[in-house]
Amino acid sequence: MYEGWVEKGYFKPDEEPDKEPFSIVLPPPNVTGQLHMGHALDHTLMDSIIRRKRMQGYSALWLPGYDHAGIATQTKVEARLKETEGKSRWDYEREEFIDKVWEWKDEYGKTITSQMKAIGDSVDWSRERFTLDDGLSRAVQTIFKQLY
Repeated sequence: MYEGWVEKGYFKPDEEPDKEPFSIVLPPPNVTGQLHMGHALDHTLMDSIIRRKRMQGYSALWLPGYDHAGIATQTKVEARLKETEGKSRWDYEREEFIDKVWEWKDEYGKTITSQMKAIGDSVDWSRERFTLDDGLSRAVQTIFKQLY
């Protein structure tokens, strides 16, 4: 049923100009592993809010995404390499190790996505983001510079 709702665009905001916008940016879970009970609680609360706003007639967007969590993810990748290959990051060229990190991100990003779908998160999957995406990374840097 959930996939049908996604395909029909039920979780996308209405683009009618007379509707007041409302959005929630999902605090992005780290790609260091799987979702846990704390995520389930937070997602339930955000989902309740965004669905209520939709019912109240808002153009409501719940934006999904994932955080790279650089140091924590690197630590997880290094632990996996030690466990599965008996190697450390120093056994790889820089680009090879970075490729290993991206493989990790792809694996756990998919895991988190499937978990979010399993609990029924009503996010707009067409706008899914990752903190190292070019556009998002550039936007964050711009805002930090403006705030400075």
